[in-house]
Amino acid sequence: QVQLVESGGGSVQAGGSLRLSCAVSFYARSRNCMGWFRQAPGKEREGVAAIYSSTYRDVGVTYYADAVKGRFTISQNDAKNTVYLQMSSLNPEDTAMYYCAATVGSCYGRWSMTNEYNYWGQGTQVTVSS
Repeated sequence: QVQLVESGGGSVQAGGSLRLSCAVSFYARSRNCMGWFRQAPGKEREGVAAIYSSTYRDVGVTYYADAVKGRFTISQNDAKNTVYLQMSSLNPEDTAMYYCAATVGSCYGRWSMTNEYNYWGQGTQVTVSS
């Protein structure tokens, strides 16, 4: 059974940092596109970042939304069973529920499309106050 479990959300002041984690239970932890999405109240779910590793040795190809480039970093541990989202220089516009998602195959050309992902976590709330 595929499971994605997020953790690490919380409340932080503007300019602060948080690291989100996604524990992955997946039959093949490499060759999957792993994404982070977020959804603010009244808004559509949007892609934040994604990573694809073709092998366990691969550090991964990464993708970022323009709004978070230079502030957020997506990564995986060596065992590819945890995906991280390091978030820095947070601002109130980053406030949202953050979701981890997974799909088989490369992220290329589809990493930010919610309907391309088969598996989703339950989400973790991030609140940034000014």
